[in-house]
Amino acid sequence: MCRVIVFAGTTEGYEIGRFLARHGVSVRICVATEYGGRFLKEGGLLHVTVQRLTAEEMRELFERERPGLVLDATHPYAAEVTKNILQACEETGIPCQRILREQGARQSRAVYVESTEAAVEFLKTTSGNILLTTGSKELAKFTALPDYQNRLYARVLSLPSVLETCRELGIEGKNLIGMQGPFSRELNSAMLRQFDCRYLVTKDTGKAGGFQEKMDAAMECGVIPVVIGRPLREQGLSLRECKKDLMDRFGFLAKPRITLVGIGMGSLETATLEGAEAVAQADLLIGAGRMVEAVQSWYSQGLQKKGSGGGSGQDVSSVEGRGAGTAAGTCYGTLPADVLREYRRENIAEYIEAHPEYENIVILLSGDVGFYSGAKGLLERLKGDVRVICGISSAVYFMSKIGLSWDDARLASAHGRQHNLISLIRQYPKVFSILGSGADVAKLSRKLEYYGMGEVLLYVGENLSYKNEKIFVKPARELTDYQGDTLSVVCACNGAAKPYNATHGIGDEEFLRGSAPMTKEEVRAVSLAKLRLKEDSICYDVGAGTGSVAVEMALRAHQGRVYAIEKKASAAYLIEENKRKFGVDHLEIIRGEAPDALGPLPAPTHAFIGGSSGNLKQIVQALLKKNAQVRIVINCITLETVTEALETARELPFRETQIVQMGVARSRELGRYHMMMGENPIYVITLQGPETGNQDSFPE
Repeated sequence: MCRVIVFAGTTEGYEIGRFLARHGVSVRICVATEYGGRFLKEGGLLHVTVQRLTAEEMRELFERERPGLVLDATHPYAAEVTKNILQACEETGIPCQRILREQGARQSRAVYVESTEAAVEFLKTTSGNILLTTGSKELAKFTALPDYQNRLYARVLSLPSVLETCRELGIEGKNLIGMQGPFSRELNSAMLRQFDCRYLVTKDTGKAGGFQEKMDAAMECGVIPVVIGRPLREQGLSLRECKKDLMDRFGFLAKPRITLVGIGMGSLETATLEGAEAVAQADLLIGAGRMVEAVQSWYSQGLQKKGSGGGSGQDVSSVEGRGAGTAAGTCYGTLPADVLREYRRENIAEYIEAHPEYENIVILLSGDVGFYSGAKGLLERLKGDVRVICGISSAVYFMSKIGLSWDDARLASAHGRQHNLISLIRQYPKVFSILGSGADVAKLSRKLEYYGMGEVLLYVGENLSYKNEKIFVKPARELTDYQGDTLSVVCACNGAAKPYNATHGIGDEEFLRGSAPMTKEEVRAVSLAKLRLKEDSICYDVGAGTGSVAVEMALRAHQGRVYAIEKKASAAYLIEENKRKFGVDHLEIIRGEAPDALGPLPAPTHAFIGGSSGNLKQIVQALLKKNAQVRIVINCITLETVTEALETARELPFRETQIVQMGVARSRELGRYHMMMGENPIYVITLQGPETGNQDSFPE
């Protein structure tokens, strides 16, 4: 005995039968012919009956099996079979559910008729060849057309009995096409052109029945579709709704197969075969609007869903995805899967959890899943096994287009993130970056010009892989007003690049100094060593003076941010000049006195205090309030400042306090001799905040 009986003969019926068997529900699938049975492999919980059943035979089957549910997934035009199933269910008291096939979108150029007879009557008023795709069952009715033996090109199943029926009706030779679907748009178009057809006759078999591919081909070839409407308006569930209902009814939860697919630049040519195949097999596609639209265009190029059980093509985030776009007389079909236009990982995960009826989910990601991709965050959030299919990154594609290697390039992205491109371009001969807006090329060019790098060559790529792809190269100084496209990348080639020193250590004479105080080279070296900066540190230089410490901070933390806090206008001017000289674009000058000037700044990971104007304790407290784990280095010249620093360290919850006293002497030439001249002694005090802590617990 089987718990469910499914009347199939359609892809929806086969899919729902396999779905039930996979999840532990015994099911019997009834098909009318051996041909239909070929799509099913009996075994385990899946049982197949190959027989054309009458209403009485259906009733006997139901009484013998006593299923808990009967599903009618027969063809939309099999009205008599649907009537018999419903009658048998009513007589045996077994619940019945109809599985509906979605109807195709209406086309303005098509002719819609209610029946086969109406189609024949319409075609009698026309001339020109006809591609008939409605099968052999009602083929005899089309023999009423004048000169049908020459006008009609009948596409039917290649079964011996079907072909013999066609021959008996006088349709044979080149007018008889024996083929098994599914048929792509391209194949439909080729047939229409081969036989010089002016009309295509089809039933509205929905997306799973290849209806959209036929309509697309007709529009492409300038052929008029004649669409035979469905015999009645039915009540029932879609395939997806039916799956959800079955899970609720039988108490199981389907585990989706989730695949992250890198789709390359967006065109079908830059997608991998594996990625395109995964997309074609999906019943739910998720991705940002641009990526969904890119994949939509693949179907205009012939990408077809293989196997059974096409999706509904419904856009679950908006109805606009259900329409067909046109360009140059071509009608582009909709996706064979449902679509969620979404890129935020939390929303994606929540939607998948709320919709267990989807079994094969593909999440679209631009370029390659490992190159500045959202794949990392999705893998952390999604549950279960997730397959990842790589794509072609924009870096690989673009560098090949401009004829440059990318193995020696520094790769970066300024799309949706802060990246210090100026710092990279200053020290690396070749830097590739994804850009975030159409103004980014001009913005980068103006900065390069400002920092004395206007001769840097910028290779710019826009709309990569699309028909409007644009690639060119110009010096940065010529692109300061350029307005480009949002979808763009750049490769900066700097022949004068100078790599930064492996360690800190810039000579005092290299800084523009003026009359502002400056932390000397030796003291600066020890202080920076005590700070233990990382390349992405967020740094404060409080009482920055000439900015010598801030500049060296910026050179070490070249992918972070540095804030130089200085109250004197003359000193702030010197910091700006040194910033420009050393090309540290990520150094920001904050005019004002600490701690008040620290308020709007992001939380620091490291802070150097070279001057406090008597506010040392308040400055340290402000730093701890922003980040309890901040690492602070204080330079003290006077004993009073040392005392204040030590008292502050004792009062506040630091887990580490280090004190280094430096006595530096520099040589001075006196004739043939060198005399050592002592500098003022300096105390370098290092404070490390606790590993964890509550900022609100620090005393004011």
